[in-house]
Amino acid sequence: MASYLAFFKPFEVLSQFTDPKGRKTLKDYISVTGVYAAGRLDYRSEGLLLLSDDGLLIHRLTDPRFDHEKTYLAQVEGIAGPEALRSLQTRILLPGLQTKTAEVTLIPEPNLPPRPTPVRDYHPTSWLRLTLCEGKKHQLRRMTAAVGLPTLRLVRVAVGPIGLDELQPGEWRDLRPEELRSLKHLLNMETACYPKKQGTAL
Repeated sequence: MASYLAFFKPFEVLSQFTDPKGRKTLKDYISVTGVYAAGRLDYRSEGLLLLSDDGLLIHRLTDPRFDHEKTYLAQVEGIAGPEALRSLQTRILLPGLQTKTAEVTLIPEPNLPPRPTPVRDYHPTSWLRLTLCEGKKHQLRRMTAAVGLPTLRLVRVAVGPIGLDELQPGEWRDLRPEELRSLKHLLNMETACYPKKQGTAL
């Protein structure tokens, strides 16, 4: 039976199971064998990472043809004014890398677990909720920097219909059946080409 996990990746943990440099990896937290991360989070980013041994699911979560929303909370340096928010929402800030704009909302400071290495005492800062349908390397950090709001802390809180819920950094859980159904529906996996057995009724 396939495994489908949601994991709260802590700060400064690699989104892989080995590292020749001896840094912390998924192996320090996840004991389930045979699973792989569906996509990545940067070493210094935190939040939701999905893992599975279902190759088709991993492929569709990482293939840009199967767009799905990813939602982040970002603490940025500076005051996020209307012009910066409008630019993030309406402009292609990174030609050649970015192809779609983001949904962006200015929010109060969220109730997140403290980071083991606190953000340096920058003043002032703002918190943004950003939803992207793509996620190229360092894209969100580069987008906020392009409007003069360098990202200080970045936490992914949802991938499609899957959220962190009550997970704390370093914890993982199995996806609930209804979550998995919603995720497969989003990725159009109900009609995926699994070979039918001979004699199976249509």
